Amino acid sequence: MIDIKTKVQDKFSIEFKISFLVRRKLKKNDFAVNTWLFIPNSLDINQQTYSKNQFYSDVKSNVRLITPVFPLREITDMVIHKNLKDSFHTLASDPTKTNKREFEHEIKMFGAIFKSALRDECYHILEKAIEQDVDVEYLVSDAIENLKTITTNYRELRKIINVPTISANVLNYFWFVDEFMAEAIEQYIYQLIDAIPNSKKHNSIRNLLVKYAKKEEKYKLEKGYTVVKPDDPANNRELLFRFGILKRFVESDLFLKVFKKRDGLLVEQIYFSLAAGISMIFATTIAFYTQLKYGNFTIPLFVALVVSYMLKDRIKDLMRFYFVQANKEKYFDNKTTISLKDNPIGFSKEGMDFITEEMIPQEIMKIRARSPLVEAGNRISDEKIILYRKIIKINREKMVANSKYVFSGINDVMRFYITRIIQKAVTPDAPLYIADDEGKLSTIITEKMYYLNIIMEMLFEEQTNYKRYRIVFSRNGIINLESL
Repeated sequence: MIDIKTKVQDKFSIEFKISFLVRRKLKKNDFAVNTWLFIPNSLDINQQTYSKNQFYSDVKSNVRLITPVFPLREITDMVIHKNLKDSFHTLASDPTKTNKREFEHEIKMFGAIFKSALRDECYHILEKAIEQDVDVEYLVSDAIENLKTITTNYRELRKIINVPTISANVLNYFWFVDEFMAEAIEQYIYQLIDAIPNSKKHNSIRNLLVKYAKKEEKYKLEKGYTVVKPDDPANNRELLFRFGILKRFVESDLFLKVFKKRDGLLVEQIYFSLAAGISMIFATTIAFYTQLKYGNFTIPLFVALVVSYMLKDRIKDLMRFYFVQANKEKYFDNKTTISLKDNPIGFSKEGMDFITEEMIPQEIMKIRARSPLVEAGNRISDEKIILYRKIIKINREKMVANSKYVFSGINDVMRFYITRIIQKAVTPDAPLYIADDEGKLSTIITEKMYYLNIIMEMLFEEQTNYKRYRIVFSRNGIINLESL
């Protein structure tokens, strides 16, 4: 199964979070995602102005494991007592490099699972309970009790490793996760407070949340962690920066190592060698024929050699182009090996090409569903179309064998930057005019918009699903992302 979530990351980038969910019954899981980008012709994006290298520099991709899912109430039993606590005791009694790495891995996984569970719990309360006004008080009270239990049990574990055999650097890993948890709790608790209506009916719930948030803030001050200060912008910038580093530290074990290289390089060189051979056969044939007919050291032979040499290079270039075009659907631009703990668990391939409308499947053109006006305009200046292909292969058995945790698959978090695409967009402000009943003219300044249509085809086993998005933007950046 393939799932896609999108969001506007900032004014010039869109994030596509593509989840590749493996099936337990399959040893090897094969996925494919084909993406068509329909770009307005007026932006002057084509093979001459927008190269493959530029495209790949505009597509930033991070591959990571999907965080194991646990309800908040189950984290203590399922994680701390089984994996986390054992790693603390093992490290304290035998602080080898291997045990230090295992300890670091376990607390990172705990922090990542905790944050994911807290986020899901808060979103459930925000999206379900508050909107429907059902079980809000129970859910909030239960969440706070679970958070108290989890944080108390985690913080008690410090006593296990507070021994002479453990260095300060290793102990810092414990404090990093502790600070990360405290900051995450504050952020999500305040989101809940902001969402819950400020009314008599919900006063007790809001007070409960505020009380718990203040308790965590007090704990942070006691431990010397950075807290929000309304009148200190420098402190708040430092807090945001520090939380970002803590987040990367905690989630670092979920990110998979990738090694990217060009795909089909050997085959490409073989094809290019064949092209050179064919062109040489042509030139040699012309030279032999002319020599046999006119003899050595004659003007016709001289002319034939010059012409054959000129045509030889052209034939070689044409044959190279033919081989590339004939095999571009079979081969990709890049191949990336995906590894977990330095053990390969799969790979991905990606390819990008400008294509014509005739090369697009009819199903995709139906989904594109151009309006009659756009269709008429395309007769004069057609849209430029980019096809971005990606395949992912995951060996589930290898993925499971390299971790204690059960992962449902991987996330490919891809950010697409449109800065280069909008370079030739016209000035966004354009005047419109309107007159009232008395003939008085008014000028209305509006924004010149462009539309970038994206259609994604997702293939897994026998399933084929489609998604269509439309990025609305101007010279100033992205205005909206629509799911159609």
